[in-house]
Amino acid sequence: MPAHFLTLSRARTLSLATVFRMNDGEAETLFRDLRWASTSGAAVCPHCGSLDAYEARRPNGTLRFRCREKECRKDFTVTSGTLFAYHQAPLRAYLACIAVAMNEVKGKSALALSRDLGMSYKAVWVLLHKVREGMALEMKDRTLGGDGVTAEIDGGYFGGYVKPANLRKDRVDHRLRENQSGKRKVVVVVRERGGETLPGVFRSEAQALGFIKARVRKQTKLQADEATSWDGLHARYEMKRINHQEAYSFDGACTNWAESFFSRMRRGEIGHNHHVAGPYLLRYAQEAAWREDARRVDNGAQVRRVASLALASKPSVDFCGYYQRHK
Repeated sequence: MPAHFLTLSRARTLSLATVFRMNDGEAETLFRDLRWASTSGAAVCPHCGSLDAYEARRPNGTLRFRCREKECRKDFTVTSGTLFAYHQAPLRAYLACIAVAMNEVKGKSALALSRDLGMSYKAVWVLLHKVREGMALEMKDRTLGGDGVTAEIDGGYFGGYVKPANLRKDRVDHRLRENQSGKRKVVVVVRERGGETLPGVFRSEAQALGFIKARVRKQTKLQADEATSWDGLHARYEMKRINHQEAYSFDGACTNWAESFFSRMRRGEIGHNHHVAGPYLLRYAQEAAWREDARRVDNGAQVRRVASLALASKPSVDFCGYYQRHK
């Protein structure tokens, strides 16, 4: 029986002990190399793009740069203009957060990570969401499929749970719309067989048809279950359907790749995050999609990839600093 990839030595290229033993200088060098890879770590001013900058450390020793351009003369850091802008914790803490999170194949609990790093729960919760926001950068404007490519689509509902009444005579049928909370949303996933994954969040599966048509190329062969929501795709795509009430797969039709995505997301919800619904449901879905696509990538490459995405992203659209701002 072949060994699972995660049990192989080539899957383990970064030790957490190595990360925790890093000093501030080593963490700064790593972040500089990731942020300014095209200049071999030489600082580039995010305000004017000048390469003429020098170190001007703060009195507490924190790394800071100052642009020499006469029209600029602005200060900046290795995280200025990125998801980690205005950071308060040492760079080592950010690197450790990413490394620990990547070592968890189903996700990482913010509460457990706050204990690991000795940081507040709120700070770590926001930091993990910024990591998810960096992962989402890879999915921005992503289109899937093409001539000869098979992709699967499926939907899974999250949130909006209504606790049933204690007495049987007081219970109502929560399948009826009038008895629902209105918070329940569906994650619709499009996944190429042997390829990339793209999730989206909608009120119903039927509302996802426009999203699918815009992000899946017309020549793609789609496979879906028996839900009537997907009937509107037959006019545009070559479709194969599988009735799950009769079989999980039949005559070459199945949605097992899409189901494996939901398996990872559900296990992360039950085992780590416990609550993934609400306004941040898309971020959790994007994290599950990223982890599915990177499931055969070693942990060291995952850490560098996520850190590079975070440093290539603009400041968070969901959070500013450590605290959520209400406009």
